Amino acid sequence: MGYTKSQIVLHWTVMALVALQFLLNEGISTAFRDAVRGGETGFTPLVALHVFLGFLVFAFTLWRLALRLTHGAPPPPEAEPEKLRKLSDLAHWAFYVLLAIIPVSGAVAWFRLNRSAADAHEVLTTALLALIVLHVAAVAVHQFVWKTNLIDRMRRPAPRD
Repeated sequence: MGYTKSQIVLHWTVMALVALQFLLNEGISTAFRDAVRGGETGFTPLVALHVFLGFLVFAFTLWRLALRLTHGAPPPPEAEPEKLRKLSDLAHWAFYVLLAIIPVSGAVAWFRLNRSAADAHEVLTTALLALIVLHVAAVAVHQFVWKTNLIDRMRRPAPRD
């Protein structure tokens, strides 16, 4: 069992969108601070792009979650210790939660000029970054230490039954 082509495409698409969001955050942060202080909202093309990409992350995350619930995920490699299997499962579900909540907190912050939502957005984004680092480290351990070739699951779709 492996991931479907749709799951793989969505994984890499969301990864690229999240990377772009990290690169584009300064423009919207500045515009938000200015708007909260009573200035212009500064809805520049970069701000609009950040908002739009956030909506895409949210939509694609819901789609990924639906695919996960309907198609499942491949079992962990046998070389993975049991405690790490549970941690891995928890981390994957944490991705779904964070990738759904972060765009919502960002939208509430931006469209309502809500500082609490902006603070939550920042904290959740930092948590996502930490989870990404953990995820990449785990993939590296699988690939280079345990030699499970785990990364192939996200490069090649599973053969159909």
